[in-house]
Amino acid sequence: MKYADELTKSMIYLSKDPRTIFLGQAVAYPGTAMTNTLKSIPKNKLYELPVAEEMQLGISNGLALNGHIPVSIFPRWNFLLLATNQLVSHLDKFSIMSKGKFKTKVIIRTSIGSQRPLHPQHQHIGDFTEAFKKVLRTVEIIRLEEPSDIFPSYKKAIERKDGKSTILVEYGDYYSEK
Repeated sequence: MKYADELTKSMIYLSKDPRTIFLGQAVAYPGTAMTNTLKSIPKNKLYELPVAEEMQLGISNGLALNGHIPVSIFPRWNFLLLATNQLVSHLDKFSIMSKGKFKTKVIIRTSIGSQRPLHPQHQHIGDFTEAFKKVLRTVEIIRLEEPSDIFPSYKKAIERKDGKSTILVEYGDYYSEK
């Protein structure tokens, strides 16, 4: 299957879990390439949020603490940077601070922004994967390089029993190239 098709298949798979909630910008309404991967998701699972990234991840953290599995969508790494406090100081530390009593699971979708056919400028194409791997202790980051990586990685993210959250890094250019 193609890259975008694998993403769509993965989102449908995630949506079948009654604990999942999809939230972010361009989730319920068009706006990014990621929107197209959510067209088959039941509307009652899609929560459109304003551009307030720290609030979004804070809401995701709260939902996870209450037993939901938020699929929190940040269309670019550059946008996820704005939620760094919630990611590094909270989501990554819940299990450490609680001595394992709180094992929250948030699935974070982000992307290295596409550069083709139109370069959106440098504030939209960042890849901060390696930097965040050095900072995060309990959140796993997985780059989705090939279409064959996508479904197994999202399946792992939702089925994992270790109480870890997962950031899945997509490549915007691959939606139309692979």
